[in-house]
Amino acid sequence: MFMPAPFRTVLALLAGLGATLAGHSAAAQTLRIAMSGETTSADPHNYSLTPNTTLQQHIFEALTEVDADLKVRPGLATRWERLDDLTWVFHLRDGVRFHNGQAFGAPDVVFSYCRTLNNPGEVVQSFSRVTRRIAGLEAVDERTLRLTTKVPEPLLLNDLERLAILPRTLAGSATLDFGKGEDCGFAGPWPTAQQFNDTSAAIGTGPFKLRSYTPGGAIELDRNDDYWGDKPHWAQVRLTPVTAAGPRMAGLLAGDQDVIESPGTGDLANLRKNPGFVLANKPTTRLIFIQLDTGRSPSPFVNGGQGRNPLQDVRVRQALSLAIDRKAVQERVMDGVATPAAQYLPEGMTGTLPGLPVLPYDPARAKQLLAEAGYKDGFALTFHATNNRYINDARLAQALAQFWNRIGVKVELDAMPSSVFFGRRGKKEFSVSMGGWAADADETLMFFRSWLLTSDRAQGLGTSNYGGWSNPAFDGLTGRAMETMDPAARGGLLQQASRVAVDEMPVVPVHFENAVWAMRKGLAYGGRMDQTTSAAEIRPAE
Repeated sequence: MFMPAPFRTVLALLAGLGATLAGHSAAAQTLRIAMSGETTSADPHNYSLTPNTTLQQHIFEALTEVDADLKVRPGLATRWERLDDLTWVFHLRDGVRFHNGQAFGAPDVVFSYCRTLNNPGEVVQSFSRVTRRIAGLEAVDERTLRLTTKVPEPLLLNDLERLAILPRTLAGSATLDFGKGEDCGFAGPWPTAQQFNDTSAAIGTGPFKLRSYTPGGAIELDRNDDYWGDKPHWAQVRLTPVTAAGPRMAGLLAGDQDVIESPGTGDLANLRKNPGFVLANKPTTRLIFIQLDTGRSPSPFVNGGQGRNPLQDVRVRQALSLAIDRKAVQERVMDGVATPAAQYLPEGMTGTLPGLPVLPYDPARAKQLLAEAGYKDGFALTFHATNNRYINDARLAQALAQFWNRIGVKVELDAMPSSVFFGRRGKKEFSVSMGGWAADADETLMFFRSWLLTSDRAQGLGTSNYGGWSNPAFDGLTGRAMETMDPAARGGLLQQASRVAVDEMPVVPVHFENAVWAMRKGLAYGGRMDQTTSAAEIRPAE
């Protein structure tokens, strides 16, 4: 790989200065992290986006949490029991206080869940899709909460870790009642996104307090010295979005950043050789995929929005998948920091199909399928993607466009910043788009529920099904799985649903990302499967 002389010089210098830099930084109490994506809001109920989750987990907590390997563990609830398929009782942690000094109790949970239902700034039902499935929520006393779901919810404990708890005082002196409709008997005003962004409402129980939030700029955190759990090592944390890999790396090399997310894959070999730096590598469930518009005809970005939509033909969808050489993508585009996908979660997780090979690369068969579908001469489409959100997303989008061009599909690539992309995708503006999503539980139900089920806003289902796919067989199997509390029986139903989805291919799997962090020598971080960066889990190396 060609490396500019200044870059080689800096690496050489830092190899010699690594011990000095590490010794200086280890003594410092400020941790500087360069994030690969921008947070869209300090409001923890705004959008379930990984950069947002990274910020959220520093300031706020939930009844449950998941560890680095997606295993559920106690959070603000120390234990729970399920009385029947619908009824849960949660026992809350003693001695917890919010950043404003208020004691935490069950009414705070009621207020927080009600607020998710009354947040006009929420994006694609990121959080209300969970609370809309709750039939009843009662603060039995300050330390006990009774929760009843509308239908059996086998992944409830995973879902609840998304719902940040806020202090009830943000509703003034009002007493909220979850049984009085979506407003919980409270006319407002509810806290706004601006109040979180200016820090006045950003009051959690987490290990850090929000000092300042600047959209697109640095976010500053102070350690919560009254935190109920293990105290973080760092007195201050600075989270800076640097969406291009080159500037992130430059910041690390110059000593301006202590930790960076997603270093450029082409730089990994040199970093591994340099004693001044350390890498953390974590396999993840983050699937990079292509979402296809199967619900509209014509479709706005296929054949200029004219005529029938070829994406509604399963043979066309299968052809687009067969055109992709996933092993070449892994080696040449991703520099090995990815695993080719055969389905929607890595094999071995609940609901996955055992023994599936990597989806085949067969351009000749792809052309044959296009001809059988009536598109011997191909068709035209615009392919929309991010250029600053996922690992090598701009390079990957270019490679995918080239693969499709080779089978006669005329592709115009429109890659854009994630801040623009997600808003447009949420309005269903695209016909063919590249996305990424990481499951918070080790079973396919989470992906199916958000991305593939027929959209149903009232039930919070299919909230990310921007392609409009609807399949009764798939819906029936997944719907039954959603109400099956027995893990083995649920897994069998999800496997059947997986077979339908893989055969129909409304969403084309490409690969699973590996999460990588680079940091100065003297730091230790194990990484997280959900790809978030936790300052509380970064420690001086022993």
